[in-house]
Amino acid sequence: MVKHSIWDSLLNRRMLICIFTGFASGLPLYVLISMMPAWLRSEGVGIKEIGLFTLIGFPYTWKFIWSPLMDRFRFPLLGLRRGWMLVTQLGLLGSIALIGYIPTSNLTAIAGVAAIMAFFSASQDIVLDAYRREVLPDHELGIGNSFHVNAYRIAGLIPGSLALILADSLPWSTVFPIVSLFMIAGIALTLCIDEPEHGNSTPKTLEQAIKLPFIEFFQRNGVKHACLVLAFMFLYKLGDSMATALATPFYLDMGFSLTEIGLIAKHAGLWPMIIGGIIGGIMMVKIGINRALWIFGVIQIVSILGFAVLAQHGYNLWLLALVISFEYLGVGLGTAAFVAFIARSTSRAHTATQLALFTALTAVPRTVANAFTGFMVDSMGWYQFFLICTLLAIPGMLLLLYVAPWNEAAEELQGEPADAKE
Repeated sequence: MVKHSIWDSLLNRRMLICIFTGFASGLPLYVLISMMPAWLRSEGVGIKEIGLFTLIGFPYTWKFIWSPLMDRFRFPLLGLRRGWMLVTQLGLLGSIALIGYIPTSNLTAIAGVAAIMAFFSASQDIVLDAYRREVLPDHELGIGNSFHVNAYRIAGLIPGSLALILADSLPWSTVFPIVSLFMIAGIALTLCIDEPEHGNSTPKTLEQAIKLPFIEFFQRNGVKHACLVLAFMFLYKLGDSMATALATPFYLDMGFSLTEIGLIAKHAGLWPMIIGGIIGGIMMVKIGINRALWIFGVIQIVSILGFAVLAQHGYNLWLLALVISFEYLGVGLGTAAFVAFIARSTSRAHTATQLALFTALTAVPRTVANAFTGFMVDSMGWYQFFLICTLLAIPGMLLLLYVAPWNEAAEELQGEPADAKE
């Protein structure tokens, strides 16, 4: 395995780009999942109606449907990636600013604008993911994507914290436009970066843009190995996703108050997750993506067992803080390696479509978890439920034997050389 300098990987222009892509990508999502529910509830909208707004996340799961358009068609002047970046970011700036002016009595109009916002957000994710894959060398996929993911989470503090503080003294019709202005960071990035070199790899027709990503993936890996890779993408985070799907109801059932959950969960969860992502990215520069998946996967499994321990002991603030901290440390580590693996599994000739497909596949366990975990807990209790979640994390680990062997020295050679500029 080729050794690379940590400092060379950390201190370059590509890492700064990854920070900006993460911030631009995370901001609109947290507007939808944190800021909008707070706004609607504070204005007296019923909890059932607010719950139905989760359906506006549809574009994030089905974004692969229109991703071939973003591999095929380009805008003049800015190029294939930067053109789509600017269009989606301008759409987000406008839709975020607009939604606060709609009266909460008109939920249909709010849902319509929110759906447009989600569409622009999911579309921006497609092109930002493709851009990162095209500019990051394979050995920097881990650290680059960890910077992206951490900036993504930090961006959530704008609509999830700053906006709520501002709303105490300003009308929501002012708060939403203020939050929308933070999208200027993404627009500035788009105008400052260089367009990646695509050469003759881009599809010449829309039919090619739809078919070639599938054909290339299965030809490059072989049908059997390709199916194993897809199964791994589905299973690696399954146990962890299920264990955290009903985290807040679990804490409440253990006797913790909303204030205790808010104070401990926010601080004990956010920072270990960010630290875990950074440590994971740095480690991957030295040990590679394959070994990181093994090590961080084991940590993920152990962290799930922490919930089972809490389920047995019940109310204990120190144990709650410890369990949440360790769980989110595992989430940060595991996500850094997992996102890097997904990026490495794509071809630079079809980055937008393949990444959209893969990330949509990884979102399926979250949907399954939200649908069935409540029934499982009701029938078996919290302790048994977390043991089942631990067992469900094992199949994904076993697939590592085939898709990311520990001693595969040539793992860095699976992608093509990057045409990144310092």
